[in-house]
Amino acid sequence: MLSGEWTLGWSVVVLLLAGAVTVWCSVRLAGVGDTLADRTGWGEAVFGAVLFGLVTSLSGIVMTTVAAVDGEPRLAYGNAVGGIAAQTLAVVAADAFHRRANLEHAAASLQNLLFGVLLAGLLGLSLMATFSPDVTVAGVHPASIVLVLVYIGGLHLVRRTDDPMWQAWEAVRTKETVEDVPDEEPEGTYAGRRTGTLWVEFGAIAGVVIVAGWAVTQAAQVVLSSTGLRAGLVGAGIMGIINALPEAVTSIAAVRRGAVTLAFAAIIGGNCLDVLNLAIGDLAYSGGSLFHAAGRDELFLSAAALLMTTVVLVGLLVRQKTGWLRLGFDGWLLVVVYAGTMVTLAV
Repeated sequence: MLSGEWTLGWSVVVLLLAGAVTVWCSVRLAGVGDTLADRTGWGEAVFGAVLFGLVTSLSGIVMTTVAAVDGEPRLAYGNAVGGIAAQTLAVVAADAFHRRANLEHAAASLQNLLFGVLLAGLLGLSLMATFSPDVTVAGVHPASIVLVLVYIGGLHLVRRTDDPMWQAWEAVRTKETVEDVPDEEPEGTYAGRRTGTLWVEFGAIAGVVIVAGWAVTQAAQVVLSSTGLRAGLVGAGIMGIINALPEAVTSIAAVRRGAVTLAFAAIIGGNCLDVLNLAIGDLAYSGGSLFHAAGRDELFLSAAALLMTTVVLVGLLVRQKTGWLRLGFDGWLLVVVYAGTMVTLAV
């Protein structure tokens, strides 16, 4: 079955099972990650955006790579940018579980703001690459290298936020602001467990997420070939949503644990890594530049992801405490933009 042709019915079952496995892994990841963030002293923002974001992005990395290797560049591109759009919507889902105040208000910090700016810059670079000359060096477009360098430089800037020169901007502390300070571990699931054991579990979860990502890609290709749906819609609406499940579930679980900074950083940091999926897909695609294989649907998705990132940044700056049905104006805008994007792709 693993090496043969999958049927449409089996593919749908695989998609559902992979989604369920991803949800279970993500719930476990939230607890392990929150504990490790405190024990390592890295802080929730950096740990969430880098390590948390890496693990939750592994399924998307596998999906993009496998699709590119199999000669489905538009599916690979659509999964990467579609995952970013769906994952940004995860801010709304996590916000719904933080009832004291809007998540953007509670988790506002210079580090989260800088990760949002980094994400917007990476998305802008990916769009510029599409309209640049169609050239490759050793099969890779130069923009792929630039994306990696910009990401590394962005991480360096975020780590420098303790520098006094960066203190000109600071989120005003309110009674609803949740500061990122290490917690004393209460009695519970992770109390008393050795740090090494937690790292092993962290790695095991990453392995399961990788397998789930491979299975989703195989199933999505069958859906694409069997139904006649557009690659952009399959990449964003099926692969992108499943790709976004780790960020959404881990963020909700983190919010329920009171780790709001970790929850927000996991979403934005995971999105930054998903832009790098384009560079990985470009490396894996043998047909030339992945950026120039993108069609109108994929570029439309990229623009939507950039717009949604801008909305999140505005939410972090404005810091509205409450809104209609406990959701701020930025949350509603995210819902409208994402829904409009999906409807447009389906037409």
